[in-house]
Amino acid sequence: MTHHDFKNELLTVATNFAQLAEMAPTIEKIALRCLHALERGNKLMFCGNGGSAADSQHLAAELVGRYKLERQALPAIALTVDTSILTALGNDYGYVSVFERQIEGLGKPGDVLIGISTSGNSDNVVRAFQKARTMGISTVALTGQTRSRMAELADDTLNVPSTVTNHIQEMHIAVGHLICEFIEIRLFNQQHNA
Repeated sequence: MTHHDFKNELLTVATNFAQLAEMAPTIEKIALRCLHALERGNKLMFCGNGGSAADSQHLAAELVGRYKLERQALPAIALTVDTSILTALGNDYGYVSVFERQIEGLGKPGDVLIGISTSGNSDNVVRAFQKARTMGISTVALTGQTRSRMAELADDTLNVPSTVTNHIQEMHIAVGHLICEFIEIRLFNQQHNA
């Protein structure tokens, strides 16, 4: 790669984010769904595989810890972190059930499940969405731009404008950060300095 390649990649990222900016109303709708759940005393749950698992952990940490404001902890959990649960469920029920089973045990009506998947077709996330629906748990799909099973099941979907995995992931984490910021400002009603 040369500096021209770096420049072209960065210009692609900039174009993607310009297109993502047009999706601000959908992002706000998702942020409001999350905010209202937290206001009711419910929790946010995140799941995904690979880089999307890392994003799940990252976003749960921003909420339980802090994003930018000093404030009380918020109830959020990544279903991707407990190796004993993941390996037991994977071994006993199959990897397709690792999130579904946790939803069954940990989820409550009024919670929100945020599934993150670049394809939108991860079997274990789809199964988690199906279980959530039966339990009165809202679902949010963060996916790429192609049609997907998660989008068909979700209450809200953000199909970010790319089909390239790394670019989809870049937008997912940025959107997650925006949602965290929105929640902090609205829940704790403080002047926010970026």
